[in-house]
Formats: sequence, structure tokens, C-alpha cells
Amino acid sequence: MTPSLPEYEVFALRYATRAARRRDHFIGGDPHDGPMPMDYYTWVALGPAGAYVIDTGFTAEMAAERKRTFLRCPVDGLKLLGVDARDVRDVILTHMHYDHVGNFHKFPNARFHLQEREMAFATGKYMRYPRIGHSYHVDDVVGMVRLNFKGRVEMHTGELEVAPGITLHPAPGHSDGLQVVRVHTRRGWLVLASDATHYYENMATNRPFSTAFHIGQMIDAYRILEKLAPSGRHIVPGHDPYVMQEYPAPTPALEGVAVRLDREPILPVVAFPGAARH
Repeated sequence: MTPSLPEYEVFALRYATRAARRRDHFIGGDPHDGPMPMDYYTWVALGPAGAYVIDTGFTAEMAAERKRTFLRCPVDGLKLLGVDARDVRDVILTHMHYDHVGNFHKFPNARFHLQEREMAFATGKYMRYPRIGHSYHVDDVVGMVRLNFKGRVEMHTGELEVAPGITLHPAPGHSDGLQVVRVHTRRGWLVLASDATHYYENMATNRPFSTAFHIGQMIDAYRILEKLAPSGRHIVPGHDPYVMQEYPAPTPALEGVAVRLDREPILPVVAFPGAARH
């Protein structure tokens, strides 16, 4: 670890879930179909300069529209960790899919960091195709455009240190402008993969998730994650329920609600047939 860098506390907050099948999560389906639930998370890094929120989830209204099981408002969940959305100055958006950018309006004093390529994608020609546009919610996209006119959106091109100990790295494929977030913690650099890999199994077996803009780039994104992380155990996927079992809750009262990602995992590595590494 680099002593000069701050060591952040990093939390995953589970705010929604849905029942799903294995065939839903791999391009081409899965020959051994069975239940494979999907969890929905937001993340927060707490350091000397305050809270950096990574993604903002979706609303109760969106959960009803998309038939997701809504557990709690992500913004209310942040309060359980001692974070008031009104005090947040920086929100990092890994991409602009509906489950990562909703609730942006509940951060009245924040700047929003995303890749310029993602904004161009979300407002560009491919949104006319339902297969691609379905992952975006037009009101969220328009909302971010309005915030840009107000000077509250920071659009980046390529890798960037957004703060000491927090870096952004493009990893396109799932969407054209997806970025992953690397955070310095007491156990080293932690990589919040978001949807660069939805599940540990996607990356471990080189089988991309079923929502894809560019399949080859999705597989390349797995290699980006590997290069950024000290080990596979420093990569946190975007939707895997195992994350809630693998890491400890910050307090007993938050069991099943949030976990501390800067702590060492408490469960062993999951093995997948044909996996190169995890």
C-alpha cells in the first residue's frame, strides 16, 4: 500500500433484488439452468474529505415499473451509514443505466462524474433501438443533460484521479461509456466493477452478461479489472448476491443491508467450472 494515500472505508448497500434464472445472465443462456437471483447495489467510499457515492440506484416507482423487489431507498440507506445526501459533493456514475443513475435528483449539492463517452452514447443514435435503449430511462438521461447545463456534470475522457485514492477507469462493453472505480483501502486497491462484471461467474468463466453493446469489449473489460486489482478478491462485481455473504456487515443492525468491502472477505473463494481465476 502507498502510505501517502488515504485509506477509505468502502460500503456496498443492497437496495433491491429480483428473482432470476441462470439463463438470464449469460449470452447464449446456460445449459444448467436454475435460480440465480440478482441484487442491486450502490456503493460509498468514506474518507477524510467526506463521502464519495458511486451510483445512485433506482426509485420505488422504477422498481414497480420494472418488477423489481424494492427493499429500501438507496438514499435512505446512505443515512444508515451516516451519510446525508445533502452533504455529498461528488457522485460517481459508472454508467447511465436505469439502476445506476436514478435518485440523482436527491443529491442537491453534488457534482456527477461520468465518462463523456457514456453521455454521448445515452443521447445518441443507438437509443432508438429497444434492445439497447431499454436499459436507460429517458427521464434520467434528460435529467443529467439538464444538470450539465447547470454546470454540475463532470464528463471525463479516459482514466482520472477524481480524488487522492479514488481513480476512474473506462471499461466499455456493457455500455459504451462504462467506467469502473478503484479505491485505496487498508487492504490495498479495491476495484468496484459495477457492470463490467455483474457476477463473479461472468468474469471467472469469460461468459459475458446478456445485456451487451460490444461483446468483445465486455471480455476485454475483465482483463482491465484484473490489471487494476491486486487479486481477484479485490474485485467487487455489480450485482452478485454473494457479496452480501462474502463481506462483514458494518454493524449487527445492518446485517443483510450493507457490507464493509475494505475488510477482508469472511467466506472462501467461489469455484466455477472452467474458471481461470477468481
